[in-house]
Amino acid sequence: MTTAATGLGPRAAEAFADYRAGRPERLADLVRLLTPLLWHTARSQNAPAAIAEDAVQTAWLRLIDTAGSIADPRAVTSWLVVTVKRETWRLMRLEGREAEPAIGLPDVPTELTPEATAVLSERQRTLWRHITALSPRCQALLRVIAYAAQADYAEISGALGMPMGSIGPTRGRCLAKLRDTLMADPTWGKDNE
Repeated sequence: MTTAATGLGPRAAEAFADYRAGRPERLADLVRLLTPLLWHTARSQNAPAAIAEDAVQTAWLRLIDTAGSIADPRAVTSWLVVTVKRETWRLMRLEGREAEPAIGLPDVPTELTPEATAVLSERQRTLWRHITALSPRCQALLRVIAYAAQADYAEISGALGMPMGSIGPTRGRCLAKLRDTLMADPTWGKDNE
């Protein structure tokens, strides 16, 4: 397929169609495109990192095993999101954890390890401190948008359980709140604007 796909969904569909048409290298493109969205989908179910990793890996393995059963390549993103959610819930039940969908992202660092602290600049530490002070909904939305390049609203909506019409306004409010708190922080300073 050689169309000029721009959004996440069309690019994923194109990569998947190419993969099924005999270009196995396109699976790597699909993995690069969708893994951030799938990771955040699993984490938004209150799954710890290990369960999220297992759920995402299992979804990719299932896709490889059942690629021919997905009739329309445009459905691959939704198929993977649903598979990750179901696998996350299954793994959570096996661990005796309550699988309750949530918008929060527990992997946003609130306390950094000494190694991570050494790597981060003061500016990055200040930014992360303010990001972790945002609501869990804002944290989830900003992370998915930041890590899923050109994610379209349908995929974000499915991953976070957020109505498509509220994604843009919510993103705007979250960014405005982050900007306001950063500008009120004397450690952020004018040289960081």
